[in-house]
Amino acid sequence: MGRQVDEQIAQRFPVGQRLRVLDVGMGQGTQALRLARAGHMVTGLEQDPGMLDVAREALAVEPAGIRDRVKLLEGDGRETGAHFLPGSFDVVLCHGVLMYVPEPDAMLAGLARMLAPGGLLSLLVRNGDALAMRHGLDGDWQGALAAFDSTDYTNRLGLDVRADRLSELTATLSGIGAPLQAWYGVRVFTDGTEAGEVLPPDEELERLLAAEDRAGRSDPYRGVAALLHLCGVRG
Repeated sequence: MGRQVDEQIAQRFPVGQRLRVLDVGMGQGTQALRLARAGHMVTGLEQDPGMLDVAREALAVEPAGIRDRVKLLEGDGRETGAHFLPGSFDVVLCHGVLMYVPEPDAMLAGLARMLAPGGLLSLLVRNGDALAMRHGLDGDWQGALAAFDSTDYTNRLGLDVRADRLSELTATLSGIGAPLQAWYGVRVFTDGTEAGEVLPPDEELERLLAAEDRAGRSDPYRGVAALLHLCGVRG
């Protein structure tokens, strides 16, 4: 994910430009801190107080220069208009959030409004076109058959959530003025397997990551990835 975000930033902004980044649903702040270390000004928005505390603890041990580039706020990604003015950011990240939002179109429109012209919207979503894969690989044929016709599923935490189909998100992004420019598959080979839970030795890990990166950029593999990384650009 980080490599893909960096790739898209490098393609769309001058080298060395200090970007204004909004990370919606930032969790423990992994992406926010990584981008702050790269020199960008980052605002993290997180509604879970526990995750916000984890992010604050991680930020507290960073050098002062990095701490000064990060602002952490408690808030809901569906209410960005209450926190920020339109066009306030060059990059908006929304990774692993939409699956918890029953009707995401209004939220996505709000995120697009946060972008300055030419700004990058980065989404990480559950792939609604591949929900049957995990069931099928587990030999759960009843679950696989049911998943073909639904975008609802139960995640590893036991929560009832939803996935997004590439075609539908492509149409939504076009409609909100941030049309899709690039997309990747994420966790093509490792979702639901031991390789996704236990890190192998370094050399094997490098090969695994290389294979995942190649598959995530290549058809037909990226189409059956567990997750999709979509990048839209504000017109």
